[in-house]
Amino acid sequence: MSSAIKLLLPGLLLLNMSVLAQTKKIYHKGWIDFNKNAVKDVYEDQGETIERRLDNLISLMTMEEKTMQLVTLYGYGRVATDELPTEGWKQELWKDGLANIDEASNGVSDKAQYTFPYSKHVWALNTIQEFFIEETRLGIPVEFTNEGIRGLNHVKSTSFPAQIGMGSTWNPELLYKVGQVIGKEAYALGYNNIYSPVLDVARDQRWGRIVESFGEDPFLVSEYGVQISKGIQEQGVVNTLKHFAVYSAPKGGRDGYVRVDPHITWRDMHQMYLYPFKRAIQETDIMGVMSSYNDYDGEPITGSHYFLTELLREDYGFKGYVVSDSEALAYLHYQHHVVDSYKEAVKLAITAGLNVRTTFNPPDKFINPLRELVREGAISQELLNKRVREVLHVKFKEGLFDQPYKEEKLADKVVKNDAHKALSLQASRESMVLLKNKDNTLPLDENALKSVLVCGPTAKATASSISRYGALKTNVISGYEGIVDRLKGKVDVVFSEGIDIKDENWPDSEIFEVPLNQKESEMIADAVAKAEKTDAIILFVGEEKEMVGENLSRTDLNLPGHQRKLLTALSKTGKPLIVVLINGHPLTVNYADRQADAVLEAWFPGEYGGQAIAEIIFGDYNPGGHLPVTFIKSVGQIPHNFPYKPNSQAGQAKDGPNGTGKSRIVTELYPFGHGLSYTTFKYSNLSIENNLSTDSGVLTVSFEVENTGDTAGDVVPQLYINDEVSSITVYKWQLRGFKRIHLKPNEKASVSFTLKPEALELMDINREFVVEMGVFHMAIGDSSTDFQLKGTFEITD
Repeated sequence: MSSAIKLLLPGLLLLNMSVLAQTKKIYHKGWIDFNKNAVKDVYEDQGETIERRLDNLISLMTMEEKTMQLVTLYGYGRVATDELPTEGWKQELWKDGLANIDEASNGVSDKAQYTFPYSKHVWALNTIQEFFIEETRLGIPVEFTNEGIRGLNHVKSTSFPAQIGMGSTWNPELLYKVGQVIGKEAYALGYNNIYSPVLDVARDQRWGRIVESFGEDPFLVSEYGVQISKGIQEQGVVNTLKHFAVYSAPKGGRDGYVRVDPHITWRDMHQMYLYPFKRAIQETDIMGVMSSYNDYDGEPITGSHYFLTELLREDYGFKGYVVSDSEALAYLHYQHHVVDSYKEAVKLAITAGLNVRTTFNPPDKFINPLRELVREGAISQELLNKRVREVLHVKFKEGLFDQPYKEEKLADKVVKNDAHKALSLQASRESMVLLKNKDNTLPLDENALKSVLVCGPTAKATASSISRYGALKTNVISGYEGIVDRLKGKVDVVFSEGIDIKDENWPDSEIFEVPLNQKESEMIADAVAKAEKTDAIILFVGEEKEMVGENLSRTDLNLPGHQRKLLTALSKTGKPLIVVLINGHPLTVNYADRQADAVLEAWFPGEYGGQAIAEIIFGDYNPGGHLPVTFIKSVGQIPHNFPYKPNSQAGQAKDGPNGTGKSRIVTELYPFGHGLSYTTFKYSNLSIENNLSTDSGVLTVSFEVENTGDTAGDVVPQLYINDEVSSITVYKWQLRGFKRIHLKPNEKASVSFTLKPEALELMDINREFVVEMGVFHMAIGDSSTDFQLKGTFEITD
């Protein structure tokens, strides 16, 4: 294909005239002759139903062609040895087609040449698509897949904060817009299916991939998951949820190769970990699910008929296809040991409900044993057809059989345009959480300052805001850069690194004390000396990208290395001390809470994170984020999170013969839902209108909230429900509504939440979801522990 794509016929993008001479006979107005027989077959007829097109296509396919629709080829530099089609492709397995190509020239591999400019990438994908349409017997288009959890995983696409940061926005409408951007950029760049969002509920603060989670509460995660999915899908792109199922509860919070043995109950699994997947599938048009590596109660998910068929398809109503997460299929053999060979693992997974094997090795590793199983009858033609049909159904839904090529010039106009960059900045602003603000230390008054010290090992950090699963090679504004730019010509900015982010013995130093060496002592002394000559200290501490993420769980959650010693030394100067956290785990920052005047949680804040931090510190933007996870005081408190069962996180007995209650710290550092503001809010006029029965009606909760301060700001009213008496023990309080609202000084807003019976469901003794009669309590406030309004209602029938 040449460098230009032209719209030559209505509704169909065609190759330019240099190749049209050889191919024009298959391209017609309103249809493509994929099998090149000069007849409009049913599967080529855009006026036919998808079901009839599927019936026809599958009837024409050979066993070789069917099996190739069940495997992924990773793009050039990952598995594929060619970035564009070659003559050799006609002898490769994919001469019979492919399910998809993942990460095709997206930039994860530095070898790829066709990542940028954007139009060049679209040209490359069109060229690959041309091979599958014109050089394979049935012309079945290939699907292009890619990651996209914090922006599209492509060079110079729009970058967003880490998912844990976006979880801190408490703004599903913002996440809907983020989904739109991911979908628009994916569509423009030629991708069809985006692996996003992560719907894993992160309940263990040590878990490495907590940075990729929206938080610890299933309702909060669900609200985000539904909205970001809708945003992606509305752009003509399908999305694949990950990681199904129970992936985020590994034993001991471990990550990496120890993704097994989650110690959670059946009810917790359904009510906590599966709830977001169920809601996203039932409330949006989900066409993809990624099966996870782990097992549940000894049953590996990727080999489980219960999880992949009974639950996912029959109960939730999923209509798309299931793709394996990397080595999940192989793990059936060499990690879980439930089969004695890789071939048997293939049989188990396909029988269970897996459709497409995706991992970082050539397709033949999977295809050869799959074909043996089909020839031997171990996998029936009926089952093979079913799995292939589920994949092809998605391709028809994507429009690949109607308009397989994308317009090149569109990408240059869409990707990372001004509107998308503005949304990225807003996401960074809204993701930040003010954890402490003693005596209104923040915002700092620049007019009262002559100089400030910007200090700490994460002050100039940028790499942590670039994700393997998000935008690549983008220019990140560090906190230091943001402050320098904000104060340019007004206040002198002095810098000192202060300390390295970790010491030479880390992570061993997490469990034993390591003294400062001479260099480290000199670094801290330099910071203190500079601090004493300035008017305020802005200290950046936290983690680097190598400390949190996939394969990166932690043993301890304190600040790594000697950062705490730097913090303590600076606190003794008596200067206003503002701590900014750049991190992925919710850290046990007890010393920061006690010694600093203000603490701002910025997470890994994205491309415009430094600008947003500076705007908040100097009062251009009033922070309104709230925590989506509990900040504990010690890893010894784990598990300690929200929601929780009654008294499960309470104190110990102080009276009686068996205890004094002085052996354990039981309170968290910052609770779920916590977040401060530069202004104050007042709640009033609670009204409850109850028309609920156990299976119908609605509950309407209304109230007013007023900004009682002198600064405009965002308030996040949170609605919590408690079932007074139930047939089984349920969580003490459950989040069932929230909304982020911007209010000017003295402005008042009327707020209402509407609940249906399913918001009060529990899984009863028969493991069925039911709503029971009885008295329910409700509370509205600024966090899971700060309730401003309370009420009661009852279900009587």
